[in-house]
Amino acid sequence: MHIETFYDTQTSTFTYILVDTETQNCAVIDSVLDYDQDAAKATTESADKVIAYINENGLNNQWILETHIHADHISAAHYIKQHIGGKTGIGSGIKNVLNLWVPIFDTGKDTPIDGSQFDALFEDGETFKLGSLEIQVMHTPGHTPACASYVVNDAVFVGDTLFAPNLGTARVDFPGGDAKDLYQSIQKFYQLSDNTRVFLCHDYPSEGEEPTSMVTIAEQKNNNKMLKAETSLSEYIEKRNTRDSQLAVPKLILPSIQSNMRLGDFGKPAENGIQYIKIPLNRL
Repeated sequence: MHIETFYDTQTSTFTYILVDTETQNCAVIDSVLDYDQDAAKATTESADKVIAYINENGLNNQWILETHIHADHISAAHYIKQHIGGKTGIGSGIKNVLNLWVPIFDTGKDTPIDGSQFDALFEDGETFKLGSLEIQVMHTPGHTPACASYVVNDAVFVGDTLFAPNLGTARVDFPGGDAKDLYQSIQKFYQLSDNTRVFLCHDYPSEGEEPTSMVTIAEQKNNNKMLKAETSLSEYIEKRNTRDSQLAVPKLILPSIQSNMRLGDFGKPAENGIQYIKIPLNRL
């Protein structure tokens, strides 16, 4: 097994290519489509780097996986599938997200509410193959109802549930978020071997520092500023709610959520041939 890491500085997002070195099959996890909100312009530089790596190394892309519906960047899943194929997959909790957000954006005409725009909706505990590797799905709601993590050998891809220990855990103040659910999800991680490698979705390093993409379960249990192994549920809920009350809304939340419910597709063009992003007022 090999894991290749890409870091997008604009959204502080990690994308991973998980490679089965025996068969040369691979999966892309949490891809990024570049989006300039001020100019309302989407570009593909980040996704093209991922595609180039796969092509240059003779890999066969089998899966395009999402850990959740991201609110801070737009997925490149739709674009990547068009260029190198692969089945798209996400946790089955996506149906809860669709039921919540599709009516808010009024995008029912081009956003299936049953999740059929994804090739696979994974249930908790389900396993699937990447070449000779077996990947286990772990539902880890709390940040969003759709959050799912992927366990393979000694690695787990956790999305936004956990950050590097100095940053803590995901926020839970978005619609559908819940501190108790996230606490219980993280307890699942803490049952894994201490040596398990935790691959993060984001890091926000200080100037001059390198971003941290991976830590171990032991490091999280011992040092996570929000939730150590001994932290009680009530203590965590108080910490998390206090912190969330101080956080600003992510800049890309409205374009991200509505496009990511369509795998990063901006939806059907209007009669004039132009695609539009809807901005619902006073709903956050």
